[in-house]
This record gives sequence, structure tokens and C-alpha cells, in this order.
Amino acid sequence: MNTAEIIDVDFDEVESKGLGVDGIKKGRKQIKNKIQFNMSLNGEQKQVKAQILQDTISVLIGKAGSGKTLLATQIALEALFYREVDRIIITRPTVSNEDIGFLPGSMKEKMDPWLSPIQANMIMLTNKVKIEKLMSEDTIEISPISFLRGRTFVNAFVIVDESQNVTKTQMEMILSRLGMNSKMILTGDSSQTDLKSKKDSGLPHLLTLAEKIDGLGVYELKTNHRHPIVDSILSEFENVNKG
Repeated sequence: MNTAEIIDVDFDEVESKGLGVDGIKKGRKQIKNKIQFNMSLNGEQKQVKAQILQDTISVLIGKAGSGKTLLATQIALEALFYREVDRIIITRPTVSNEDIGFLPGSMKEKMDPWLSPIQANMIMLTNKVKIEKLMSEDTIEISPISFLRGRTFVNAFVIVDESQNVTKTQMEMILSRLGMNSKMILTGDSSQTDLKSKKDSGLPHLLTLAEKIDGLGVYELKTNHRHPIVDSILSEFENVNKG
């Protein structure tokens, strides 16, 4: 991927011109200083992103290394930096129905091992200081799936990573948390399901709903962003599993 200089939007200037959230939503072209990241998207990702921006809920599927998490975090950060949302909520299943309450440390410290891939992507896209500041202010919030119950997310961007490990019951609960002026992206790969029974995964059922529900889109990323050998390895393992 290509590199690009980070340019921060002057939010005071945006507000003084009366653009606000609605103005940005109606057309980002009104803002002179566009958000740019350290890593740019490829053609496939840009095409999918254009479609995701029209959705309320999007599902990104693809093999390991296809850039699902990178694309989800880039879209979420852009929405935050353009003040289309007030905060980003990040969640990811640990293991099926496991309670992490017994682990030492704060909730962030407990979730760090599971959410480090998303944090790493955010840091690659911007920088460590900026992301750590946003997290310390809870503008970027890390939350276990079990802590989502009973909440409603308004003016928020929700990322559900590794959604193939979200059970059907959890999936229904997560989707029902979405409030007004909010968006959600779920990333997943059914071939990497870690649940004791793959039939418990809520991702396959969610994929079948796209044609029935307006505002729900499903997209597959196919380009490998890791070493070329990864494609060969995944293909061989896929053949073994089929056999």
C-alpha cells in the first residue's frame, strides 16, 4: 500500500462555517482539508468502501490477510474525524461464552489481547499518540460483547471484529443495540470459526439476510495483503478440509 501524509481537519473551521454533522454527511467535498491516512486503500477496498458508506450495517467477509479489519477501521476513523459520529465502539468475541471477568486488570487491559489487531490497524492508519488519546477519552471505546447488552449506541460507529465467532444469540443482541445516526461493520471469515460447533455461529445466518433487509450489505474482499505465500497456504489447507 502507498503512504500518504496525515492531514488533520480543522474542526473549528468546519463548525464556524456551519457545516456540522449534517453538512459533512451531505457532502464531504465542502471540507478543504480532506482526511488522509498513512496507508491508502487499493482499488477493491475503495469500491467496497463506496458501497459501505450507503449502508447502515455492513458485513465484510474474506480470507485471512484480505484487509477486512483495516478497511473497517479506516471507515470508522474517517467518520469520527469528520464528526459524523461521536465515538467508535469496538468489540470482538474472546472465545465462545467465556467470561473474562476473572482476568486481572482494567477492562481495557483484559480486552487488549483480543483487540490488539484493531488497535494496530488504527495506529498504522494514523499514529499511536492520537489513538491512545482517543481511547483515554473513551471516544474510542473497547467493550466485551457481554457488556453490550442493555445499551443503545447513538451517533456511534460500531466495529464487530471476528464475527464468525459470535453466536446466533449474541449476533441478535449486538445488531439490536444500534441506535439513531449509527453505523456498524462486522468482519468475519467462516473458515476461521473457533466455536465448539460451527453451527452456533451467527455469521452465516446474517449473510442470508442481506437480500431481505434494506441497509444491510455483504461484501467480500479477495486480495491478499500479506506475503504471497499466504494464498498458497490457505488454498492447501482449504483442500485438506474439503477432503
